[in-house]
Amino acid sequence: MSLRHRVPVSTIMTKNIISLNSTDKLDTAEKLFKEHHIRHIPVVDGSKIIGMLSLTDLLRISFADGAYQDESEVETIVYNMFTIPQVMAKNLKSVSTNTTIKEVAQILAKNEFHALPVIEDGNLVGIVTTTDLINYLLEQY
Repeated sequence: MSLRHRVPVSTIMTKNIISLNSTDKLDTAEKLFKEHHIRHIPVVDGSKIIGMLSLTDLLRISFADGAYQDESEVETIVYNMFTIPQVMAKNLKSVSTNTTIKEVAQILAKNEFHALPVIEDGNLVGIVTTTDLINYLLEQY
C-alpha cells in the first residue's frame, strides 16, 4: 500500500460545518448531534473558533439518573444548568488546510481528542475527525 505522502487535509476535511455559538443552549447542541449524526461541533464567534463541543462532553454532564423520571426531562434540567463555554474544550489544537493527512493522523493518534479544527487566516474553514481519517485509509486499499 503506498499512501500519497503529501496529500493535504483539505481533501478529506468536512467543509460544510455545523457550528454553535457560545450563547446557544446545550439542548440545541444535542439536537444537532442527533440530527446530523456527528460527534463534534465547533463553537464559533463569527468565523473564529473559540471551542469544540463533543458528544462525549454532553454525555458526561447528562449522567443524572433518569430511572424514575422521563429521561428527556432530566436531560433538559441538567442542560439548563450548564452553558456551552463551561462544557466545551477550550485549548484547541488546530491545523491548516495544507497540513498533510499524515501529520493530522499523528496529532490525533497522540491526543485524546478525535477532531481538529482546520484554520485558514484565523478563520474556521473545516473540521477533520478520526472518522474522516479512517475513511480515507479505507479508500487507499
